[in-house]
Amino acid sequence: MIQPQTHLNVADNSGAQELMCIRIIGASNRRYAHIGDVIVAVIKKSIANTNTPLERAEVIRAVIVRTCKEFKRDNGIIIRYDDNAAVVIDQAGNPKGTRIFGAIAQELRQLNFTKIVSLAPEVL
Repeated sequence: MIQPQTHLNVADNSGAQELMCIRIIGASNRRYAHIGDVIVAVIKKSIANTNTPLERAEVIRAVIVRTCKEFKRDNGIIIRYDDNAAVVIDQAGNPKGTRIFGAIAQELRQLNFTKIVSLAPEVL
């Protein structure tokens, strides 16, 4: 469960390292975001590299790919990750990075984030 003021790791090589959730996209009064939800976030920590387009204090959009809070699938399997992580995306929903780190959930495929799923090394 991701809510505003939650810090998240970045699971791609876009240049950001840590994000803080500002807003959950999709409804005016949603309290929590789960895997596959798009959020508005601010970059709290970034790589000090001159060729990366993202820098600290920049407001971006991201999709959540891992949460510490477990979720249950329809077939009864419970999935839980060790960290909260997101992938930085653009307005069209495509990832800004070219690599995805760590495992992601297969629910992203049904939510039309197929580019993120194809870049991921492991889909659970």
